[in-house]
Amino acid sequence: MGAGQGNFQGNFPNQRLNSNQGFPSRGYPNPNTNANPDQGYPNRGFNQPQHPPPQGGPGHWNSPGGQSYPQHHNPPAQVNHNVQNYGQRGAPNQWDNQVQVQHPQPRNFEAEPVIPVASLADLLRLCQEGKVKEAIELMDRGLRADYACFDSLFGLCSKLEDAKKVHDYLLQSTCRGDLRLNNKVIEMYGRCESMTDARRVFDHMPKRNMDTWYLMIHGYANNSLGDEGLQLFEQMRKLDLKPTEETFLAVLSACGSADAVDEAFIHFKSMKNDFGIDQQMEHYVGMIDVLGKCGFLNEIEQYIEKLPFDPSVEIWEKYMNYARIHGDVDLEDRLEELIVSMDPSKAAAKKIPTPPPVKRTAVSMLEGKSRIAEYRYPALYKDDPKLKELMELKNSGYVPDTRYVLHDIDQEAKEQALLYHSERLAIAYGLISTLARTTLRIIKNLRICGDCHNAIKIMSRIVGRELIVRDNKRFHHFRDGKCSCGDYW
Repeated sequence: MGAGQGNFQGNFPNQRLNSNQGFPSRGYPNPNTNANPDQGYPNRGFNQPQHPPPQGGPGHWNSPGGQSYPQHHNPPAQVNHNVQNYGQRGAPNQWDNQVQVQHPQPRNFEAEPVIPVASLADLLRLCQEGKVKEAIELMDRGLRADYACFDSLFGLCSKLEDAKKVHDYLLQSTCRGDLRLNNKVIEMYGRCESMTDARRVFDHMPKRNMDTWYLMIHGYANNSLGDEGLQLFEQMRKLDLKPTEETFLAVLSACGSADAVDEAFIHFKSMKNDFGIDQQMEHYVGMIDVLGKCGFLNEIEQYIEKLPFDPSVEIWEKYMNYARIHGDVDLEDRLEELIVSMDPSKAAAKKIPTPPPVKRTAVSMLEGKSRIAEYRYPALYKDDPKLKELMELKNSGYVPDTRYVLHDIDQEAKEQALLYHSERLAIAYGLISTLARTTLRIIKNLRICGDCHNAIKIMSRIVGRELIVRDNKRFHHFRDGKCSCGDYW
């Protein structure tokens, strides 16, 4: 352990979230199930008993007291016209027009359009060019992908719908048990903000390696689910698996996501004491990230001064970025002077004149129905029954925080203005245009305000959905009235 690490243990808030334990299976074949292609289809023509030839009289198929002919059989070629008096009253005889056998006319293949047959090389070319949609269309037409195609597609899919389609095709292929491809699937689902699907894949993998554990913990950390990542690491240690340097990088990132400062120092210390792994520069930077995300700016400076090596310019720049994030202007100016004294080239960028910043318009994008809709301007709420329950926000504990409205208007107008923030418009449209219990995924180009953050937490509890909002800082997973960020972002 680096010098000075023990001085930071014991007094840091460490709030842990409750993780969901159930991960139901999706799409994985059950080896214990006997697949019977004929099961559920008892009326196949080749399984039917042979019927006796038609006989005239009340026992005939067309007679009121006789047995009706199965609809999926072709009518017999020869018909006994003596039985037509036994037909239903007032109904025309169904065999009158079928005395002669009608032979199908030969098809004119020259007049039909020629559909080009795609090959595996065409599919691989689309994958290499990054054309995910076109590649999936070829697979929908029956073309089977190979290992190279799946390997490319898993690294390209950024939409959850496309990711699930490609994964389903993998489950139908002979590559479904490949360890490396399954690791790519976990990484893909983490990139698509669906750690639930990633966990299903993880739980059903017959074999795992250290990359598998790293990708899961890293995915939890990137999706603001650090508590679940730390629980998975504890499960890994109970299995007597030896973590690697990369695994501890993911663990430290999960600690920063879960605001677990004390736990981060414990894991940092265990690297050398329990596993004989020497801490590298990246691990010390990871500890600075943990302290910076939790707002311990003074502790960062003390930690940097006690590092076993001379801190580089990159470390001081990271410290300055956290000072800027937390609004400590004096500390930011002091660190900027220090960085310029260490590397004068850093001051060149400050001297370049830049135009005054233009205020950006807030835009929220909602993904759904195979398209992305933008919400940037106020729109009237529709009188939809699905939105009426949102009118109970105040009864559920919501108090409008008008500090985030900077216009000089009265209190009532400020509360009304908060309703037209772009993320709220996107959620309102998603509720009326998607099925119940559907997860809504929203991307916002600016930082989500505190009032919307509190309102969306209550919305998630009222509507019973998971609402995922990604702003320019981090992911926010709202579920059951709680947010994965722990009210810190």
